[in-house]
Amino acid sequence: MDQNVLIKLRHDLHRIPELGFQEQKTKAKVAATLRDLGLEVHEDVGVIGVLKSGRGNKAIALRAELDALPISEMSNHDYVSENKGVMHGCGHDGHMSMLLGAASQLAKTRDFDGTVFFIFQPNEEHGLGARAMIDQGVLERFPAKEIYAIHNLPGAPLGQVSTRSGLICSSESLFEIEITGQGGHAAMPQSGVDAITVGSEIVQALQTIVSRKIRPGAGVVVSVTEFISDGQRNVLAGRGLLKGDVRTRSEQDRLSVEAFMRQIATGIGQAHNICVEVKFNTEFIETINAQLPTSAVVRNGNSIGRETIGDREPMSFSEDFAHFNNVVPGCLLLMGNGQDGPSGQPLHANNYDFNDALLPIGVEFWSALVKDRLPA
Repeated sequence: MDQNVLIKLRHDLHRIPELGFQEQKTKAKVAATLRDLGLEVHEDVGVIGVLKSGRGNKAIALRAELDALPISEMSNHDYVSENKGVMHGCGHDGHMSMLLGAASQLAKTRDFDGTVFFIFQPNEEHGLGARAMIDQGVLERFPAKEIYAIHNLPGAPLGQVSTRSGLICSSESLFEIEITGQGGHAAMPQSGVDAITVGSEIVQALQTIVSRKIRPGAGVVVSVTEFISDGQRNVLAGRGLLKGDVRTRSEQDRLSVEAFMRQIATGIGQAHNICVEVKFNTEFIETINAQLPTSAVVRNGNSIGRETIGDREPMSFSEDFAHFNNVVPGCLLLMGNGQDGPSGQPLHANNYDFNDALLPIGVEFWSALVKDRLPA
């Protein structure tokens, strides 16, 4: 697959973005491409391509994501999203294209000994796709000894490879705190319990979790992102709902944050003699890279002549790949998307775009990694 074909493939995928578990056109495009390359293809929750060469019985898996984001694209190139309100603002179109390009290269050369599973998973953005595939038995049906994934990184030099052994990405937990007070007349606040006042007290107190209850430098973030109430112009709110997001770098800190949050919220509710209910749901667990696959990534980043960092700082964002990594030893690596123009815009920005110049670099890396892990 030459570079022009690779770019066209990426642009075609960029035009048809779909949200998690709705990726029908995207799955069809990926499956058709894999079949055209001569791979064995399995379609279910996601898409699996199987490529075998030689007599080796070792298998490794490479993963890319199918889904896009609920963002209205504000770009001026000629391959903008045709699905209103949805765009590939995280580079999953590029990740898929690099993996398909690697499948093409490896199917042509067959210069490895073993089996490669090309995993295209749905719904990475909500942290549900990997678990859905695992629950469906993908890792039993396609038993890989190691698993790998690439995520592009805007702002980093084009093609730079960076990763680390151990924690690479934070967890993400979502919380809701429901406050049931007593509404009343705005001119007579003593007759009720204002949910906004109680909610504001909880918002302020939650900040002490990071500043006073968790060790400094732990990388914990607690953010209240929504405050919803039923108050009106002259009506005190009787009900309030706080929603937010928690990021942690260890399971211990995650459990501690949840315990402190429940203690603080219910304690303030008791002080005001009202009901406060806390819901805490972890969608993304911490992503932990295994040592051997991480060493392989660093070795092959160097082997293709790319600047390679093997001890980068952990990322604050979260990755659904963590669920695969939790079952099979693996490594998530970051690959620089460039520093200028749309390629340098932040992930999830409405004018972000994957850098087409990164496509052949990704293909070269994947091909080198497969030949390293499954030597002929």
